[in-house]
This record gives sequence, structure tokens and C-alpha cells, in this order.
Amino acid sequence: MSFTAQHLYFDDVEVGQEWESFGRTVTETDIVQFAGVSGDFNPIHMDHEYARTTAFRRPIAHGLLIFSIGSGLGVACPAMRTLALLEFREWYFREPVFPGDTIRVRSRVLQKEVRGRGRRGEITWQRRIVNQEGKIVQEGIVVILVEGRGAKKHTADADAAPR
Repeated sequence: MSFTAQHLYFDDVEVGQEWESFGRTVTETDIVQFAGVSGDFNPIHMDHEYARTTAFRRPIAHGLLIFSIGSGLGVACPAMRTLALLEFREWYFREPVFPGDTIRVRSRVLQKEVRGRGRRGEITWQRRIVNQEGKIVQEGIVVILVEGRGAKKHTADADAAPR
């Protein structure tokens, strides 16, 4: 994927702005594939008979699977010229997610810090992953590094320089 004209720069967002992603339904196939990739075959995720004996009464999705899907949903919520994930902190797993649940990400800009003379900047986001009932299943703080409009000017200046 490459950046498009629709991808926002650091300069395009303001503290307090909010977005909600489109929905993504979690499937049993997602859970099985995540177990294969991660090696986490805990019976709470994989064994229907065992899961019936738990408080959930059925298998639940891996917390890190939901975090990962939420990260993917966040890429377009809003679409930013993201350069790097710098940090996530105060991340909480609030509710289980079951196969068939549909999750969305709600993002709110908490803070912005200019870096590299405006060529980039850090954005601190509050991210909430919610299910189809609007219940928060996970939430926390994410800090990303985003390209600034100064980078576009800087690139143009470099391209115009004699060789």
C-alpha cells in the first residue's frame, strides 16, 4: 500500500478530533489462523468442550488477535501518512470477543508534538475497540509518528537540487 492524496498529514488533524472505523466480524477461522501464527493454542480459544466449562461458555478470541485487528482497522481511522508505531500504553482488555462479533475502532487525538521541524510529528491517540453492542472490549493509548507537510516541501526542494 502506498500513500494517497486521501492520507492525512500530521498537520491535518487537531486535538479532540474523533473517528470511527468500519466494522470487521471476527471469525473462527481468524482464531485458528492466529493460533497457528502465534503458537497460542490455549483451550479457551480452541477447544469447544473445554470452553463450555468456563465462565464464557464458548471459545473466545485471543486478546492479541483483537488488538491486531484493531490496529489494522486503525490504519484507516483516519488514513494517516504513518511512519512508525512508537508506543502503546495503558492497554486494557475489558470484555471477551467471540466468533461472530463485529468490532470497530474509535480513535480520538489526545496530543500532538511536532518533530523534525515539521517534517513529521507524534500523535497520541486514545483507541477504543468496541463490539456490535457498543461495549468497549479493549482500550488504551497509542503513539504514532506521522509525516508532516514540511516533508513534502523538503522532498520537493531535494528533487529540485542540482545533481
